[in-house]
Amino acid sequence: MMLVRVAIVCAGLAAYGCSRSEAQPIEPAPTQPARPPTANQQVATLAGGCFWGMEELFRAQPGVLDTEVGYAGGTVANPTYDDVKTGASGHAEALRVVFDPSKTSYEKILFYFFKIHDPTTLNRQGNDVGSQYRSAIFVQNDEQLAVAKEVTDRVQSSGSWKGKITTQIVRGDFHPAESYHQDYLQKNPGGYTCHYERDVTF
Repeated sequence: MMLVRVAIVCAGLAAYGCSRSEAQPIEPAPTQPARPPTANQQVATLAGGCFWGMEELFRAQPGVLDTEVGYAGGTVANPTYDDVKTGASGHAEALRVVFDPSKTSYEKILFYFFKIHDPTTLNRQGNDVGSQYRSAIFVQNDEQLAVAKEVTDRVQSSGSWKGKITTQIVRGDFHPAESYHQDYLQKNPGGYTCHYERDVTF
C-alpha cells in the first residue's frame, strides 16, 4: 500500500496528530522482543509524545548506539498501534534508547529528554492529545529511579519550564512497535514531528 505523506510541524497550523498524519498499512503485532543490550550497554525507556520525532533527535546524540520505538506502561499484552492510538490500552508511545555509559550517562539522557518535549502538558504533546502521548520515564531498577527523581526535581527547580512537571516515573514493560514506525523519519524525510531541542539550562 502506498503511504500518504503529510509533512507537518507541530508549530504549524495543521491539526494532525501522530496517529492521524499518515495512512498506514495494517500490520500484525510484533513478535520479536526488544533488542537486548550487551553487558557494556545501558537502556533508557522514555515517553514524550509521538515517538517518531523523539527517535530522530535521540539517534544523533553522542553515546547513543541504538533506538527503537514502541509502547510502554499499559495493561494489554502484545499491544498493536490500533490498541494504543485510542489510549484504551494504557500504553504510551515510547522510545527505547541503548547507550554506551562510557560516552554518555543515564542522567545526560534524561536531561536531553526534558529539552526536546514539554513535560508540563498533561497527556499532550503539541497537537497530539491523549494518555498515549503522556510524558513518562520507565525505569528499570532502583538506580534509574533515584536518578530520574533527581533529574526531574532539578528540571522543575530550574524554572526553565514554567508549569508543573507532569512526567511519570514508573516501571513498565517495553513492546516494540510495528516495523513501519521504526526509523520513521529516516524513511519519510519531512514527515510529522513536534519535537525540537529547546535552548534551556537545567
